[in-house]
Amino acid sequence: MATLFEETTIGSMRVPNRLVRSATWEGLAAPDGTVTPALIDMMTILARGGVGLIISGHAFVSREGQASPGKLGVHADAMLPGLSAMACAVHAAGGRIVLQLAHAGIEALPKLTGLPPIGPSPMKNANGDDAHGMALDEIRAVVRAFAAAAARAQQAGFDGVQIHAAHGYLLSQFLSGYFNKRSDDYGGPLDQRARIVVETVAAVRAAVGHDYPVLIKINTEDFVEGGLTRDDMCALARLLEQAGVSAIELSGGTRYSGNNSPVRRGKTQSVYYREAAGQCRQHVRVPLLLVGGIRDVATAGELVATGVTDFVALCRPLIREPNLASRWHAGDGAPAACISCNLCFRSAHVGEGLYCVTARKAQKLPRSCG
Repeated sequence: MATLFEETTIGSMRVPNRLVRSATWEGLAAPDGTVTPALIDMMTILARGGVGLIISGHAFVSREGQASPGKLGVHADAMLPGLSAMACAVHAAGGRIVLQLAHAGIEALPKLTGLPPIGPSPMKNANGDDAHGMALDEIRAVVRAFAAAAARAQQAGFDGVQIHAAHGYLLSQFLSGYFNKRSDDYGGPLDQRARIVVETVAAVRAAVGHDYPVLIKINTEDFVEGGLTRDDMCALARLLEQAGVSAIELSGGTRYSGNNSPVRRGKTQSVYYREAAGQCRQHVRVPLLLVGGIRDVATAGELVATGVTDFVALCRPLIREPNLASRWHAGDGAPAACISCNLCFRSAHVGEGLYCVTARKAQKLPRSCG
């Protein structure tokens, strides 16, 4: 029976336990996307906190794919020194780190990029910006950008990469009938909507070699009309396993899901995507990572022991308590202190970077402890 605090593997990467820091936007990169000392400090604190694997905040693979200020970039060789310093710092602290590769698609901000947003089909995004539908040469360019970004991550010393194909970012947009209205080979039935994702996995795999860990993050459901469904997710997971991914992280929802998404439905619901993960488990053999609504060590251990997931991924709990994994491992089984208030993201939006505002107000913690 698998246990939460045993050493295991994702592809060729050894991971000291089954707790994973799931990717988020830290808002701490420089305006051009380069790594800053504050971002390195955050990753180092997480590594010292005992989490088995850190997945970085989403790093944009090409300039037009940036969604937020302070977002990490992996779109140019100029990013390499900072990325190398971040990977080295995590390793020196005894951690493992994977770089998440992302493109925001229609959600990109023209005021940051100076470029119009792109997506599978023409539509207006939530900010009111007009995104245009991508031509075939633009699709090929994005696939190449993911591959080049993966090669940079490998060169910088990261232990692997994760392709972001969830949460209504570009690859997720192609997968979803809500966004994707194309009538060519990249639209229509799921195998065609998934074409760009499968091509991206293949291009990344070709860039980094057979043994390098290549993870991917997908939605279990989009929770929007016409969006990705659980059955779609299971079929997609099979395609991704065949394409050569090392592990699949399961999440859900988009910016357009509103209260249909379990993330938005009250703070007491636990393990948002448990049933979906169990359904996916029946279709693939690659390791699964499950994120969403997991707040106590007993639940985390039960999810692993029963085979619902191979790894438990945490996001907001580690913003408040970066040492949560060590606390649980030491025998303090109190639930995570995070109350899912989402004030941490407001601090990032105003340029202060990601930290637990609630804890800082209550305990006067410095930002680096958040």
